[in-house]
Amino acid sequence: MTAKPSDSSADHRIAHVALDEETIIWRNADIEQERRVAIYDLIEENSFKPVRSAQRGAAGPYRLQLSVQDGRLLMEIRNEAEEMLETLLLGLARFRRPIREYFAICDSYYQAIRKATPGEIETIDMARRGIHDQAAELLLERLDGKIETDFPTARRLFTLICVLHIKG
Repeated sequence: MTAKPSDSSADHRIAHVALDEETIIWRNADIEQERRVAIYDLIEENSFKPVRSAQRGAAGPYRLQLSVQDGRLLMEIRNEAEEMLETLLLGLARFRRPIREYFAICDSYYQAIRKATPGEIETIDMARRGIHDQAAELLLERLDGKIETDFPTARRLFTLICVLHIKG
């Protein structure tokens, strides 16, 4: 589930990630910054091995397209030549609460950084990180047997899942 791929000759990582912009109805400057940072950090350092594709001999780096369709996360995984390797659909029902909690605590955090004391900001940030960590663990569970990845990659992917859920 969280083990990094053992095949050192294969480049099992995401080299490009894109979000279906039509899925995203609205986002503010804070969320847009979160999206940019998550994508940048994800591309800079990640571990991502689509199990079925790897079993068929495919290797990365990979191109990942994320979108939400009918309440499910659609992950389209391609190779660098943009050939489709596999499509993965994950039900998002179990993520509704963590996404809602994450948005609420992020809103509190963004308000706090404008007017709260450093101690208050730290408390809210610790709660935000806790929710984010729990959601990343849930994502790792849902990806088990489908995608081999690590905790930091799961955290960044969860951020992008949240961005896809923003409503105006």
